[in-house]
Amino acid sequence: MMLADLQRDFQTWLVAAEPSASIGTDARAMAGLAVYQNNYRAQLVGCLEQSYPRLRAWIGEEAFRTAAITHIDRHPPHAWTLDAYADGFDRTLVALFPDNPDVYELAWIEHALSATFIAPDARPLALEGLAQVDWDKAVLSVAPSFMSAVAITNAEQIWSALWAEETPPESEMLARPVGLLVWRRGYTSCLKQVDALEHEALLRLQACGSFTELCDWLVERLGDAWGVTRAGELLAGWLASELIAGIDAA
Repeated sequence: MMLADLQRDFQTWLVAAEPSASIGTDARAMAGLAVYQNNYRAQLVGCLEQSYPRLRAWIGEEAFRTAAITHIDRHPPHAWTLDAYADGFDRTLVALFPDNPDVYELAWIEHALSATFIAPDARPLALEGLAQVDWDKAVLSVAPSFMSAVAITNAEQIWSALWAEETPPESEMLARPVGLLVWRRGYTSCLKQVDALEHEALLRLQACGSFTELCDWLVERLGDAWGVTRAGELLAGWLASELIAGIDAA
């Protein structure tokens, strides 16, 4: 057997214990391989446990471990570092808990807050110079750490209670979808729930950067007076919370 074939068969066994792997056939060899596979799987379970401690507390040890093992069976590590293995666990939970959207929304929150902490830095804007900005030409950039998702449950309230080590509320469906915003201010990862309009407005700004285009869109949605007013309110809030990382006024 060539070394490459041996390595391939060992990986096949390590990931899924496929019977087709011809790396060993006698009982002693198989027992030795089982040790490696158990260590491999235990490390990945531990990685997910460390990445999602509050989700684990929410759904319970047994349910979390079942979900972790399912994820390991379906998704081998895809990067050189175990830090990246937590990516996509929320998508596994979608399949496992189709009737419990709070579960995978909590997973998204927990992962996003962790991921945004290692995102590129952004310096706070000097707000005193904003009075001189020509907003008709201004192009805005959103913080590089910004991430967002649509939520249909009270996952944000559940997460906040779990983070504060308080009794979380019961899971419930929201009257209408909302946006979840995650970003980093200095060394602090932030989570905020916003209405669907603000969420879409921020995504539009992230895509085009033009404050004028954002105003035009809001005017179409809300009318002349309220659209312009709302644009100003949103911009003020985003600037104050450091969601806006840059303004090109050229």
